[in-house]
This record gives sequence, C-alpha cells and structure tokens, in this order.
Amino acid sequence: MSILNNTDVNNAAAIIRKGGLVAMPTETVYGLAADATSDAAVARIFAAKGRPQFNPLIVHVADADMAARYVEFPPLAKKLASAFWPGPLTLVLPRKADCTISLLASAGLNTLGVRAPNHEIAQSLIRAVDRPLAAPSANLSGTISPTLAEHVRQGLGDKIDMILDGGPCLVGVESTIVKIEGDAVFLLRPGGVAGEAIARVVGVPVSNAPHTDSPQAPGMLASHYAPRAPLRLDAAAPEPDEAFLGFGKANAEGPNALNLSPSGDITEAAANLFAYLRTLDRIATTRGLKGIAAAPIPMQGLGDAINDRLARAAAPR
Repeated sequence: MSILNNTDVNNAAAIIRKGGLVAMPTETVYGLAADATSDAAVARIFAAKGRPQFNPLIVHVADADMAARYVEFPPLAKKLASAFWPGPLTLVLPRKADCTISLLASAGLNTLGVRAPNHEIAQSLIRAVDRPLAAPSANLSGTISPTLAEHVRQGLGDKIDMILDGGPCLVGVESTIVKIEGDAVFLLRPGGVAGEAIARVVGVPVSNAPHTDSPQAPGMLASHYAPRAPLRLDAAAPEPDEAFLGFGKANAEGPNALNLSPSGDITEAAANLFAYLRTLDRIATTRGLKGIAAAPIPMQGLGDAINDRLARAAAPR
C-alpha cells in the first residue's frame, strides 16, 4: 500500500526520536517501533507489551549497509540479505564490539536479530529516524499478532503514542529467523520465507537450532500467539460447540467457521491466519463455545510457519 503522507511519517519519526512508541505496518505484521539505540525507549516496548525481558527483540534496518554498522556481517549473511532483503527474513548475527543498540534489545545475548522490512511505510520511517528501530509485534505479549491497525488499537491503543495505518499486512506471519554460525545456518523460527528457499540460496541444509533454556530469538516461547479460547489442532471437522478454522476442502459451513484458503493456497492462508484467529476467538467467547478447532495445514512452503504459530497458540498456558 502506498505511503500515508510525509507529514504522518515525519510526525512518527519525531515521536521515536524523543523516545516514544509508534506502531508501524510491515509486510509481516504490525510492529511496535522505538529507537533501538535508546535503553529507555526499548524498555517502554517491554512495558507496553508486558513482554518478559529475557525475550529478545528484532531490530529493523533500512538495508544491509545499516545492519553492518551494528552486527558482524559475514559472507553468508550478505548472500542471504542480497536474496531476501527487503523481506521477511531475520538474521541473528554477533553484535559488533562498538554496537550502540541497547543491550536490552538483545536480552543479554551477544547476538542481535536484524531485518530490512519490505514495506514502504516502515522503510520511510526507518530512514526518517535515521536509526535502527526495535519493533516486535504490536500486541500484548503472548496474544495473537496484529495484521490490521485496528488490531493494534484493540490491544495497545492506550499504551502507545501513534499508529501508522498501512492497511492489511500482505504476508501475515512474522519473519523467518535464522542464526548464522560459520558456514552453518540454523532455523530459530519458521516464517515468511520458506526454509527450502533459504537452503537453495546458501547451498547447505538449514538445521533446527539446538535447544537452549532461554530463547535466542522472538517467537520461541512454547506458548505464544494465543487466543483466549482453547485451540484444538488437526481437526477434520468441528464439534457442535466449537468454532472452526478451515483450510482447502476441510471447510465447515455456518456462522462459526472461516476458511483460511478454500483453494488450498498456503500463501493466502498465511495472510489470513491471525485475522481469522482473532475473529473466531471473538465468536467463541461471545457465543459461549468451548473452543476453536483448526483443520490440518500441509507442511510445505509457508505451511511450516502456519503450523508453528498454531502449535504455540494451542500450547498449555
């Protein structure tokens, strides 16, 4: 979607330079943006979201040149940035010794997740501030991520200084996060870039990251993206007192059902995921249903990211 206007972006940039919080659209989900070089501003993000401070943030940059001011950028990272930036891929890389980004954004780790968003408004805001922006999803911690400005207003409206409305997010799930160690690439979180696409670019398999007690990147907590209503996975059909999140031919009729993609298009399903979960959660809670049933999603392309989000949304809380 085209940019709102220069005044909106300049006003938002002024707010951020003064330590404020602005919700900005990206191609993935809406992000809660603040000056990543300010400890106080980054602390405001954690407070507004109710986010545990051991959970690191992603820092948004304009391009690879900006990222390279703050993190070590080895050849493999340059190759991935060249292939997928701007776009929904986050690279977890070692902080430079003179990195001025708040250590709070790294949650005490010696690494930092960076990405260049593929959205005109986000790019314009980063360039207007002329600083990297820490920007996790603009929602209360652990709840469903926002893909519309209205979702941000519902969850954080009284906790932030401004919302830039860029319409619906086109990708609809968060970025893929990979960590680069030497010649190895580890998948920390599936997302808007499929793992097989990354493997084709780097020429080596992408491995799952080894387990650690503390998250190495956002979106790694067992329970996350959660609706209020319980979520049941891999359901062929809903029970009489359940709402239903369908996909392809697994489609229930009636006012309590939505289909992520009647044609079975994984990209369309990813774009609809969070908005449909929000709608079905509202239906389930207001109509006294016992929960939401979700149809199986194939593990191909963005299906990996969709299944990851659904599994975390269904996890015990």
